[in-house]
Amino acid sequence: MKKVAFSAVILVVALVLFSVLKSSAQSPLKVGDKIPSFQLKDQTGADFNIDLYIGNTAMVIYFYPKDDTPGCTKEACSFRDSYEAFTDKNIKVIGISSDDVESHKNFAAKYNLPFTLLADTESEVRALFGVKPNAFGLIPGRVTYVVDKKGEIIFMYDSQLKAAKHIEESIKAIDAAING
Repeated sequence: MKKVAFSAVILVVALVLFSVLKSSAQSPLKVGDKIPSFQLKDQTGADFNIDLYIGNTAMVIYFYPKDDTPGCTKEACSFRDSYEAFTDKNIKVIGISSDDVESHKNFAAKYNLPFTLLADTESEVRALFGVKPNAFGLIPGRVTYVVDKKGEIIFMYDSQLKAAKHIEESIKAIDAAING
């Protein structure tokens, strides 16, 4: 009898957590959507306002779980190693996680990351984009968006485990958009 009661309590707690997580983030943004307006601090502590780039610059905005972890380091270093493939096409690369400014500063310095890292410490921008945790609800999602100059999403790639593939797929999407 105790096992049944315990199982029922676990089920109720799981359903409550699921409903809270589901209602706290909006639906994920998709191709064709405009990105939301937001402002965060970058790895230098400076204010970064996305609205200053919309209308002027195409962007790759990637959400990642945590600085200096194996998958996130692999992803960041892959963006670094392919950085010219983006900048040659006047595309700004932006990484976003819930780590703070100091963590981003150290991460960028340790791996010579030449692009902007934004500190979304309250996961508010992650919620605006609808980037949810992975299936187990423990690790923040890993999603990359390619955004045109008008602020419209032209490509999205969502894969928790294939960190380096985010760069490859983004470049393919950019080349396809440029070449028609």
